[in-house]
Amino acid sequence: MNGLALAERYFECCGKPMLAELRARYPALDGQFCAGLAGHGSECFGFDDVWSEDHDFGPSFCLWLPKRVFDAYGAACQKAYDALPGEFEGRPARRVTAFGQDRVGVLCLEDFYFGLIGRETAPRDLSEWMALPEERLALAVNGKVFLDEPGIFSRMRSALQAFYPEDVRLKKIAARAAAMAQSGQYNYSRLARRREWTGAFLALDAFIRSTCSMVHLLNRRYTPYYKWMHRSLKDMALLPEIYDLLDQLTAPFDSRSAWETAQPSDFLLGIINTKDTRAVLIETICQLVIRQLREQGLSDAQDLYLEAHALSVMSRIRDPRIAGMQLLEG
Repeated sequence: MNGLALAERYFECCGKPMLAELRARYPALDGQFCAGLAGHGSECFGFDDVWSEDHDFGPSFCLWLPKRVFDAYGAACQKAYDALPGEFEGRPARRVTAFGQDRVGVLCLEDFYFGLIGRETAPRDLSEWMALPEERLALAVNGKVFLDEPGIFSRMRSALQAFYPEDVRLKKIAARAAAMAQSGQYNYSRLARRREWTGAFLALDAFIRSTCSMVHLLNRRYTPYYKWMHRSLKDMALLPEIYDLLDQLTAPFDSRSAWETAQPSDFLLGIINTKDTRAVLIETICQLVIRQLREQGLSDAQDLYLEAHALSVMSRIRDPRIAGMQLLEG
């Protein structure tokens, strides 16, 4: 049983009876409970495994209350929550670390969202959407809601799950395309030619991050923070093959000797060193992305270089403020 399923089972067996007792004791709480599991933690993304159980893991759930209710009854609800059994169906009690405080238990609904995205409400305009980092939004919409009596939590969650407005999505896609072109198609090989291998691997890192974000944006999904941005590609409807291609890109390979022994005839289009598996994989990934951009009607550029497609995407942005941003911005 993964962490999310464990949390829901724990809520059904232990949480619901607790809520019934709280309603009987405090009638004003009737209709005010929202419960689930979301936010920080691999289990909220469904990515947890046996290695995840060494810290901040175990039978638990979040009980969110609107601020006015939390201020009046939060302490009483937390006391009832603390009285719930620690161990559950053979699972040990949750061991909380210093960095895992306030992930579960009784939480203020508005403070929960503010702590993740710096806002108590959904963004109101494009500039506010542009300012929100993908990884923070990913935390705000992951997990599962088990119960939402007042509906406030789910309305906020649904507004965020609707994803970026299209002009914002287009700007971010254009920025990722430009970054992939710059770091992968251009700078990785230039640095390898110079035998600047640390720089080449930094370019590779930038390419991988930009690629992960690009695939999420094309799927209208928020990119989790770096630890999980590659893992989450497995679940994508579009471009799921990039998960394996990135795995191959980071596999052990002697790129140095591929450049030391390369001859002019080894270079495709005079640029791509076909002896370097990484250079070939970078180009393969970029061409898959280009194909998807065309399929979504986001680019009509005919170039193999992703920067040309970034400019084509930019041309489709309607809002003049977003369209006027620097290409790599976003």
